[in-house]
Amino acid sequence: MAPLNVIENVRVSPANKSSDDDSVNSFSLPLTFLEFRWIKFHASQRVIFYKLTEASSTESFHSHILPKLKLSLSLVLSYYLPVAGRLTWGPQNPKPCIIVSKHDTVSLTVAETDADFSFLSGKRPRPATEFHPLAPELTVSNDSATLLSLQITLFPNQGFCIGTASHHSIFDATTSTMFLKSWAHICRLQEHHGNNFTEFPLLPEDLTPNFDRTIINLPSGHESKMLSYLSKDRDHFRNLKPPPIDEISTDIVRVSLDLTLEDIEQLRERVKNESSRPLRELHLSTFVIAYAYAWTCLVKARGGNGNRPILFYYAADFRSRLDPPLPATYFGSFVFPIGWFQYKARTFLNEDGFVKAVEILSDSVKGIGSRGIESSVEDFLEAKKKVKTGVQVGSVAGSTRLGIYGLDFGWGRPAQTGIVPIDRNEAFSMSERRDESGGVEIGLCLKKKEMNIFLSLFKRWPKTIAILKMVSKI
Repeated sequence: MAPLNVIENVRVSPANKSSDDDSVNSFSLPLTFLEFRWIKFHASQRVIFYKLTEASSTESFHSHILPKLKLSLSLVLSYYLPVAGRLTWGPQNPKPCIIVSKHDTVSLTVAETDADFSFLSGKRPRPATEFHPLAPELTVSNDSATLLSLQITLFPNQGFCIGTASHHSIFDATTSTMFLKSWAHICRLQEHHGNNFTEFPLLPEDLTPNFDRTIINLPSGHESKMLSYLSKDRDHFRNLKPPPIDEISTDIVRVSLDLTLEDIEQLRERVKNESSRPLRELHLSTFVIAYAYAWTCLVKARGGNGNRPILFYYAADFRSRLDPPLPATYFGSFVFPIGWFQYKARTFLNEDGFVKAVEILSDSVKGIGSRGIESSVEDFLEAKKKVKTGVQVGSVAGSTRLGIYGLDFGWGRPAQTGIVPIDRNEAFSMSERRDESGGVEIGLCLKKKEMNIFLSLFKRWPKTIAILKMVSKI
């Protein structure tokens, strides 16, 4: 990637809601046991590309767009105060929590690059390493971690991108997207009010975060179980630093792939025709179909020994699965790993591998609600004991229900968006398609040779199904 020129590093404070408001004193937000799971995870990083119009020159970016992004960020932080705080786990604290102090801020980096905006924001294979300079890092020490960092990078006369780094302990996909939507909402309001609001801008109800932990009805004992799980690493029990990771190989490429609404329906029909299971037993959601299809192509692309172990999983949102359910605006990370399916590669290598993957995922998704958090936690703790080296592990990040392509800050919808850390392992990212309702956009990073095989499989199957469907009608 072309060199990145950092223009400024600023600290953005939450705005006061009134001229005499000086009430942002220190307070704490406790973590739930589901959030304990994510305290030592590496930051979730996303880049969101916005194309500049002919009228939006580099000069107007600095004089108009950037000031509005900064001001609206300060304003939205007043609603999301914990975001400016820090995750801490002191020696006297029985569990980690978020501490917010009066003068806490969020780091914002502004940079420029001469890199090719159209290439990076496109869909074809491009080097995964070129995305890392566009996303910031969190500041993490043994007993403290920042929760959000932001970076705005200008591609002069081409576009700009917003890079985010968020801590998994309070940012799952739902919370992260709600924050970004809130920021975009207030930024758009400035187009009508300018930089001088006569009243503090209000967030709509569906974007106003709920910090109330007392509404959570969880079984007793799971908090101690999760702390016990974390304490197995006795030497680093309270250390918040994530484990070290290897440098990303220059041979890793990133692609963005589309499954259209028609593709999904054709794949769904294939399952209906080929599965021996009664239709009423199958949960054929877009997520199940798309993930099973991409996963099967990935296993086939790897090839190799059919007896090698396979493990694939996803994170389920439990907000709506509690009794009573949590509000959709609950602020925190309320997802937990589900799946941990241990199979042999041969399960997915044969012609019926896709259908089997759908059946496995279908059973899992249908069973979440009935089994509850208790069984999910027990399964997770047991499965972690069985994970060994040499296992092909797959996972999925994001969701097709978040509306990430609706993030309009006032200058149009994103041209492209992607989750950066999927290049660390064989993870997919998922979102809705930008220009079609009902389809799926899938992100993936692989070595070039393996990617070529994957792409040939991924692009061939839906076309084959369509051809067979046409032939059957002749």
